[in-house]
Amino acid sequence: MRERKRLEHVLATEAELGRHGEDIAAYFELAREGEKVDADLRREIDSLRDLVDRLETETLLSGENDARNAIVTIHPGAGGTESQDWAEMLLRMYLRWAERQGFQTVLNDYQPGDEAGIKSATFTVTGDYAFGLLTSEIGVHRLVRISPFDQAKRRHTSFASVFVSPEIDDSIEVIIKPEDLRVDTYRSSGKGGQHVNTTDSAVRLTHIPTGIVVACQNERSQHKNRERAMSMLRSKIYEFEMEKKRAATKKIEDSKLDIDFGSQIRSYVLQPYRVVKDHRTKVEIGDVDRVLDGDLQPFIRGYLHLRRDEKQS
Repeated sequence: MRERKRLEHVLATEAELGRHGEDIAAYFELAREGEKVDADLRREIDSLRDLVDRLETETLLSGENDARNAIVTIHPGAGGTESQDWAEMLLRMYLRWAERQGFQTVLNDYQPGDEAGIKSATFTVTGDYAFGLLTSEIGVHRLVRISPFDQAKRRHTSFASVFVSPEIDDSIEVIIKPEDLRVDTYRSSGKGGQHVNTTDSAVRLTHIPTGIVVACQNERSQHKNRERAMSMLRSKIYEFEMEKKRAATKKIEDSKLDIDFGSQIRSYVLQPYRVVKDHRTKVEIGDVDRVLDGDLQPFIRGYLHLRRDEKQS
């Protein structure tokens, strides 16, 4: 079914390209006859350019797991409320990006901050090539702004880390021994009273050999939360093992190799000037609000081009 869906997408895209070509040719014919079609022609060419950009992005997604769904985890760095608020801003940015792409999202775990923001959040993005697209976001993100929590209105720098792993399905076998697993249950702590369970339905799983921890509190029943958490754990262990293999062969990407709070991949500056700059690709966008509202495609395309060039060199 996945292969059929992929082929249907290819055929639909080919038909769409044909329609754009025919429409542009028709507008040129009308222009030769003296009709004023400048605005319509420009709109059609812009639409074609967007389609070509999307197709180019898809051709850059050739990794083993690029086509899979993605599991995204966000953690604030040091700095208390400042960084926790920044982590929640990133969460909103990615949810808006997924919405723009027509992807579905499920918030698996949400730990609110003490005063504002979040202590951590994990969500799943479901859609074609979600993982391949979001690999560009793995690393540390830096925010510079006038703090809304500082009465003196001083400028603050905040950090948050983003990690993305592919959601694996039953076709890939990941063996988890019961003795390697620690299971903790606790009460959910989601937003709003209606989302907070009065029983210990939330589940936290710790894989002792790797130290990987996952949690799920999205479902109402402990059984469903455990089932979902196991799926997340299998995905993270799979990615953990893949990372070890890539490191052993020295093909691991630099952006994944060292996720610490001194090696940010991107800076979001709101004060004294406004710009978002990716430090790997040198892509810069001055419209910070647009980026924070989920327009990440220029950064994603820039990263995919960089990844392709590094593989070819």
